[in-house]
Amino acid sequence: MLKKIAIIGAESTGKTHLCQDLAAHYQVHWCPEFAREYLLMHGREYDYDDLEIIAKGQVALEESYIHRSISENKDFLFIDTDMYIMKVWSEYVYNRCPFYILEQIVLRKYDLYLFTDIDIPWQKDELREYPDLKSRRELYFMYKDCLINQNTPWHLVSGHAAQRTRNAIAMLVHAFSYT
Repeated sequence: MLKKIAIIGAESTGKTHLCQDLAAHYQVHWCPEFAREYLLMHGREYDYDDLEIIAKGQVALEESYIHRSISENKDFLFIDTDMYIMKVWSEYVYNRCPFYILEQIVLRKYDLYLFTDIDIPWQKDELREYPDLKSRRELYFMYKDCLINQNTPWHLVSGHAAQRTRNAIAMLVHAFSYT
């Protein structure tokens, strides 16, 4: 049975690299972040109405990877974002959240969350917005609050590069008895 692992955390905390590394280790697929593709295609400037469009794109993309993974009989699917990221982003930037995102948080189910720590340096790219430590800490605690107040198991993933991946693999072994 497919185990869906969502990887969440503040920007520039290694979510994409962790997804790629775990997918390579387990020889499975990983679902990328739709927002990155959307913003690169439509421009870095976005508004509140774009968030629901992005959320719907993320859900559709994730569903396509779920179906592909099931049809190929894969054990895991690593997902580089979920609706909690959309919720936190929306609330942090606009102090409100589209109903669609909140509805999807209730409807979408995962087997485990891996929460990336802010213990690695922020790296600039064309889409990242919050390099300061104050913002990173605020976002960290917003994500942590989301995870604490839901029922899916979660683990904080810390460490640099390969160490972070080894730590995540150990968490998966513990959670699912896989090597």
